[in-house]
Amino acid sequence: MTKRWKIQDQDPALQKVISDDLNIHPIIAQLLINRQITTIPQAKMFLSSDMASLHNPFLLTDMDRAVARIDRARSDSEKVLIYGDYDVDGVTSSALLRRLLNHLGIQSINYIPHRMEEGYGLNQEVAEFARSQGIHLLITVDCGINAFAPIEAINAAGIDVIVIDHHEPEGVDLPPALAVIDPKRLDCLYPFKNLSAVGLVAKLMQAILGHIPLEDLDLIALGTVADVVPLRGENRIFVKNGLSVIERTQKVGLKALLEVAKIWGKKMKPYYIGFILGPRLNAAGRMDSAAVSLDLLLSENAEDAHALACSLEAHNQSRQRMQSEVVEEALNMIEADEVLKAQDIIVVHKQGWHKGVLGIVASRIVDKYYRPTVVISIEDGVGTGSARSIDGFHLHEALTSCAALLENYGGHKRAAGLRLKYDNIDSFRRAINDFAQQVMSQEQLVPALEIDCEVPLSVIDLKLVETISSMEPHGEGNPAAVFCSRGLTVKSVPAIMGKDTIKFWVSDGVKTISAVGFGMGSFKDIVKLGGQVDLAYTLGIDDWNKAPAVQLMIKDIKQPV
Repeated sequence: MTKRWKIQDQDPALQKVISDDLNIHPIIAQLLINRQITTIPQAKMFLSSDMASLHNPFLLTDMDRAVARIDRARSDSEKVLIYGDYDVDGVTSSALLRRLLNHLGIQSINYIPHRMEEGYGLNQEVAEFARSQGIHLLITVDCGINAFAPIEAINAAGIDVIVIDHHEPEGVDLPPALAVIDPKRLDCLYPFKNLSAVGLVAKLMQAILGHIPLEDLDLIALGTVADVVPLRGENRIFVKNGLSVIERTQKVGLKALLEVAKIWGKKMKPYYIGFILGPRLNAAGRMDSAAVSLDLLLSENAEDAHALACSLEAHNQSRQRMQSEVVEEALNMIEADEVLKAQDIIVVHKQGWHKGVLGIVASRIVDKYYRPTVVISIEDGVGTGSARSIDGFHLHEALTSCAALLENYGGHKRAAGLRLKYDNIDSFRRAINDFAQQVMSQEQLVPALEIDCEVPLSVIDLKLVETISSMEPHGEGNPAAVFCSRGLTVKSVPAIMGKDTIKFWVSDGVKTISAVGFGMGSFKDIVKLGGQVDLAYTLGIDDWNKAPAVQLMIKDIKQPV
């Protein structure tokens, strides 16, 4: 797919101020600026990622009310229900809050709705369940911000509710809970708005205990990375400090998951969470009940934990098979319908698609066509859908514009869920495409490769690679630095290796460096010995059977204009 290079604007004056004040490499200063880190305090916080830099948790609106109510639950020996969500953020939030309440001596039980049978979020039936269990306080995690009717029903049953959520409120009104902790509520002045739900539970721990136990940073990092929130601000602090805690975790269940996934003993990276641990923990909720994942994270018995981890492995394999089938069907639908394929927003639907894989399928379609996508499964005349977006198209705002056609919806800028009547699908497709035409340019439908800065090869060495590693961990909101160099001379015949990998040497006339592009064998026709190329790349190290040397990890190749 053709990419447009978008080289970040350079700010030499601000770069010099940050570089001189913090005594850091000018390229690091520019990387910070490119990530909207433009003040000395922000830069210090980003680079140090010190737990002492966490904000005062009581800056979150209603945190004081939540702490007081939980303290009363402890004093009065009340029983608490933790109501979570079935994704990794919801499960880690549920586990973390359970650990906190156990530490406080408060009796609690967990409840996670069944994705296929109950759907997302609080439901009306939970009021009766909570009453039957002798519950006095219900705390939602990763849901609840728009659950007006269910919270009214819970209140009517004589049960108090605390909402801990990070999703967007659908309007200015808030649900009738005793406390609503959500940095996205309009009246909340908390300085960091992008915490995940598990991050908000961590802030609750900080408020109650005066600190966040270091041994719990494994759960916090796990949920934060898996929920794909920006790795900046407090999220970066949690993840940078939490990755090493995952490596040496004392939690029996998490260790069993690492062992079954064959990454125990490896240096932990966000990649392992996003593509190995996260999918396994999500698989139970996608294919059956997320209670398996929660039981694993709370397990204290090695034998039980191993069995639960193996169960997740089996669920993940089933998910992969189901996902492949639905992806193939959806892509065939799109390819067979030129009108659908040409639309700015792709909306596909079919009777009986497994609801647990809709979001992943939507992501695969976005990857192929670079269009915001909604995938809908039909059952009994009602569609359940998951949506994924591209840069610059706000899904929640788009769904809000179509609210009259939807039964309910919720989510973020890049991901959302919805329910609608089958008869409204065609109208919804037209409405969301009409909205897109008003707010989205055609240029936005061409994927952009964000490039941090253009550099000559002569400045690249092992010391620079080591220096740039101070920007880790990379992830959403803090991608690995991408550089470009133009007019490079190809100094070797390109070699095509396994998995469609291309490798060759390039020079700017001063320095010669090897370059490798995985899955980029198709570029061999424009890479000719003695010819010139423009390269976009990240920096890596090649130490295979030799002394370490810098290697360019190719992101894109263009012919010089």
